[in-house]
Order: sequence, then C-alpha cells, then structure tokens
Amino acid sequence: MKKTWILVLTLLLGIGLAADPALAQPKILKISNGVNEQHPSYLGGKKFGEILAAKLPGKYDVQVYANAQLGDDVRATEGVRMGTLEMVTTSASPLTGLVPEFNVFDLPFIVTSEKAADAIYDGPVGAKLGAALEPKGIKLLAYYENGFRQLTNSVREVKAPADMKGLKIRTMQNPIHLEAFRAMGANPTPMPFSEVFTALQQKTIDGQENPIPTIWLSKFYEVQKYVSLTGHVYGPHIVLINKKLFDSFPAEDQKIIAAAAQESALYQRALNRKMNSDFVAELKKAGITVVELTAEQKKAFQDAVAPVYATWEPKIGKALMDEFKTTVEKAK
Repeated sequence: MKKTWILVLTLLLGIGLAADPALAQPKILKISNGVNEQHPSYLGGKKFGEILAAKLPGKYDVQVYANAQLGDDVRATEGVRMGTLEMVTTSASPLTGLVPEFNVFDLPFIVTSEKAADAIYDGPVGAKLGAALEPKGIKLLAYYENGFRQLTNSVREVKAPADMKGLKIRTMQNPIHLEAFRAMGANPTPMPFSEVFTALQQKTIDGQENPIPTIWLSKFYEVQKYVSLTGHVYGPHIVLINKKLFDSFPAEDQKIIAAAAQESALYQRALNRKMNSDFVAELKKAGITVVELTAEQKKAFQDAVAPVYATWEPKIGKALMDEFKTTVEKAK
C-alpha cells in the first residue's frame, strides 16, 4: 500500500509540474561562438537570451559560449545539424558543404555597403538561403554581421594589388579567399585563427585579414604596422538552431524565438558598426598606419579578382549571383 501511495504521489507531482510552467525546468539552449566575450556576435547572443527571458520567462535558458569552447565553427555547426548542440553563431563557410549557394557571401567585393548587406539579410535572398538549410536539419534564425574584412601587415602600406606581391597573408581555409588573394598577388597562408597572433609575432606570416572589431579585440595592432581598409569580403555571422528541436517547440514559442533572434540581430549589427568606427580611431591612436583607399584604388583590387567570379559561377549559380548583385545595386 505504501508503495502504491508513493507511486500516486509521484504521478501527481509530475502532472503538477507539467501543468505549471513556473515549476517546469527551462529548456537549455547553448549557443556556440568562435569569438571572444567582447565581440558583438557573442553580445548579440546574450541579448537574444535577455529578450527571450523577458518574453517567455522561465521557459528557455540561453547559454552563450565564447572562444570555440564547444568546438570551432565547423564542428559546432555539425553538432547543431546532428542535434548534439542546440545553436551556433557561425560564418558562412561551414555551410557551403551543405548548401553551395552560401559561397556567394565569400565572393570578393560582392557586397559594397552595410545598407546592401541589410537588404540581402532581411530580404528574399536571405530567406531563400535560409530555407535551403532546412532539409539539412538546420533552421536559420537570423543574420548577424561579421563585417567587411580588412588587410593588416607588418611590411608596407598596401594601396594597390602590386603592393600585395609576395606578402604571406593568413586567410581562412576557404577556396574563394585563397583564389582571391592569389589573384591580388599575395601568398595566402591558411591557419587556425588561434595561431595567428603568434605567427604574426614570430613573423612566420606578414599579415592577416579580418573585420576591424576582430583586429582590435585580438590586439593584432601589437604585432602589425599597417591596416588597409580594402573591404574585400563582407561576411555574416549566421544564427542557427537544430530544426527538429525548433519544430518541437509550441508554435507561439517558435514565433517569439524567431522575433527575438531578429531583434538581437538588429542590436548586434548596430553594435558591430559602432565598434568598427570606434576601433579604426583606436588603431590610429595605437600608432597603426591606416590606409583608406580611394574609389579608383579599390577598383584596381576589384578588377584583379574578377576571374574569381567566372570560376565560381557554375558552383553558386548565375541566377543567385545576379539576384545578389541586383539587390546590392538597388540598395545604393
């Protein structure tokens, strides 16, 4: 009889917990980031958690991890796809093996302004790319901004492709980036991001390329002399969640989560753009020579990388590339 009562009480307690959301344990949503705790993308994830906690108190516990603690972008993205990790904020590169069209983001100089980037992210092109991920088990929640990639080096000012000749520049292990830097005359040298500072310090490489917030927050100004504002690639940071997990949430929660992610994206982009402006000024104060290219100087770089488009058009698709370019042009 005693066992029966214990069983009944256990069942009643379970029913009570299920019926009362205030007593239920929140669903943990871990977000992996490759960036540090000061980066706008990490702070964007924290903002997403705050918004969700305000709109759905006690239901979801968003935990944001920095510095690739849960794996680099490739491993974390695969974890989200397989369902061993809830969420990731990643660059586009790890997605190109699943949806080759994501290579479009890495084409040099295809995005010309932040306004154009917003038109891509928040318009039909961004939605179309997001939809292509869903059959792969991933739901795209929002586009954060990594921003325009700029060139740093310790050898000389770079104002023209000819100035790139012979420079060993660290790039990501990305075939478009490698091809583009070879076309500009450099010697691209892929290596993990975690090794870059030491390689610059020891002069194993001459330079690297990243958005200004990353350059400043990684303290590359301590081991570099020149920054050229080439803006050669504009990259997103993409907020992803496991599709099966997302679909398991109540429909109303799904709407709120999607809206919270988009709201956090607007916060993140604004913060990233402010940091970009602020940190250019800080780099100058730190004694770095900042080279701002004229329109004519930038065109010389654009002309140098034109062959990259011909190489990648069959893989990305002419229709998408044209739609991308048209969206950018309309945003001018």
